[in-house]
Amino acid sequence: MADLSTTFCGIKSPNPFWLASAPPTDKEYNVRRAFEAGWGGVVWKTLGEEGPPIVNVNGPRYESLVSDQRRVIGFNNIELITDRPLQTNLDEIRRVKRDFPDRALVVSLMVPCEEGAWKAILPRVEDTGCDGVELNFGCPHGMSERGMGSAVGQVPEYIEMVTRWCKQYTKLPVIVKLTPNITDIRHPARAAHAGGADAVSLINTINSVMGVNLSTMRMSPNVGGMGSHGGYCGPAVKPIALNMVAEIARDPATAGMPISGIGGITTWRDAAEFIALGSGTVQVCTAAMVYGFKIVQDMADGLANFMDEQGYRSVEQMVGLAVPSITTWNQLNLNHIEKAVIDPDLCIQCGRCHVVCEDTSHQAISATKNGRRHFEVMDEECVGCNLCASICPVPGCISMKALQPGEVDKRTGLVVSGEYANWTTHPNNPARA
Repeated sequence: MADLSTTFCGIKSPNPFWLASAPPTDKEYNVRRAFEAGWGGVVWKTLGEEGPPIVNVNGPRYESLVSDQRRVIGFNNIELITDRPLQTNLDEIRRVKRDFPDRALVVSLMVPCEEGAWKAILPRVEDTGCDGVELNFGCPHGMSERGMGSAVGQVPEYIEMVTRWCKQYTKLPVIVKLTPNITDIRHPARAAHAGGADAVSLINTINSVMGVNLSTMRMSPNVGGMGSHGGYCGPAVKPIALNMVAEIARDPATAGMPISGIGGITTWRDAAEFIALGSGTVQVCTAAMVYGFKIVQDMADGLANFMDEQGYRSVEQMVGLAVPSITTWNQLNLNHIEKAVIDPDLCIQCGRCHVVCEDTSHQAISATKNGRRHFEVMDEECVGCNLCASICPVPGCISMKALQPGEVDKRTGLVVSGEYANWTTHPNNPARA
């Protein structure tokens, strides 16, 4: 049987599925229910310093983007960090960790970018017996306007400076949570690494406006008629998160630094993809808010079954296995050629492949009517773009077939060769002239 237990920068948990710092981890009641449901760890909702109370809006805080079938694709929130007293949170964290010693309990923190503020809060958090701290440098709304959250996460020098402070004032593992609202995710990751961070977690939410009510001409969600940008998450952000995780995993400057992957994880497959691209653990929020805490049972069972089928004995064996398959565009093999193939037995004659190829691609799919509609790929026109397979409503009906060395590409008349492995060595590369 596959062993799902993980050790992430020294923090042990029975499985890699953690709840992210968010409303589901706001209080003792929620976290206990989460652990009872089977979550391997939680990151407690972000704590702030003692002082003026945090006041959240008492109106719509969330908004969802849904498919035609009312499935949540994306999710937006304008909620701030915890609005409960610091000491109340600390007392609850201590009790929960005492009762669930085998679970990972990490505390998210956000205080002003002042050394004294971090020096004051870290010992109090460490005294709870928690397993680590996560520095929230990612929140894009509300707190960023106060010089915290993504306002820090967008400045690598600040990330390195605050991380150094935290490593000085606590013995706990320090995880730096990164904002995706930046041009190149590698720069803040390098700064965290330079500051001594034990790990990074990403991505936090993306700046977003969910929409406009065209009847009232007001943005949505709004509070009393006025709205503000919020943080976007959910299944729609997964490709963005995977790219950023992979960028850090394959960056020589941060090689080997543990990563906790976040962003649209809903199924065990999503989790496995993050792990394959370098994540030692994964953090989940939106899926729990949409389906409830027990979704972790399907995730854990699915991942364990997959690992058994593939022969992986531990999660660690899977971490980063897909990273070597990622490269830059100019290193791709331009002699690799694929053609689309339509399975006539599976085809339902909807014609979508023909329409999109005819209107927006390479006019490579013929349509004939001999009693029934028939669609066929013309190899001499097909460039292997994969558009038809991407939009076909029938799984497996359209597949891509790779031409083998020695075959003739009917589109160009050239013989397929594996001689040139990448664009750098290809004779058509202008840089070689």
